Amino acid sequence: MSEIPETVGFAVMTVSDTRDETTDRTGPWLRDQIEAAGHTVIDHGITPDSIEAIRAQLETWIADPAIHAVITTGGTGLTGRDVTPEAVRPLLDKELDGFAAVFHQVSYQSVGVSTIQSRALAGIAGGTFVFAIPGSMGGCKDAWNHILRDEFDRTHRPCNLVELIPRLNEV
Repeated sequence: MSEIPETVGFAVMTVSDTRDETTDRTGPWLRDQIEAAGHTVIDHGITPDSIEAIRAQLETWIADPAIHAVITTGGTGLTGRDVTPEAVRPLLDKELDGFAAVFHQVSYQSVGVSTIQSRALAGIAGGTFVFAIPGSMGGCKDAWNHILRDEFDRTHRPCNLVELIPRLNEV
């Protein structure tokens, strides 16, 4: 069995047809938070709202052994172009149902019942954690500050996701 990593390797994907490097706020914010927590951002980019494009980039990152977790931001809403869950879900070996439940509890404190408009989800694909969170700054802050930051802190107790990384591909 491999060892628990000292730092977690992340990839960050902004899903959008309208944002670019100059207008994307959530991707850079997430990268800053990940690095401030002592982790490494291995790769990042903006991917169009297309099931095929999202899946292709995810498959590349999932296959990279240096990337332990992927966070996508955007495309989790209800409109026709919001296709991130449809792109992510077929790639997952296991869903982390608790992520969505906790995300909605946290989000309810920020936006009230409007949290029902988010289809945030998480799971494990090929031994890599994948999180699909909203593209709003509020949604990103809720997910990172109230869930992901602690779960990717190897000292967080009673347990954390980092200590599971070496065992995600067990058979």
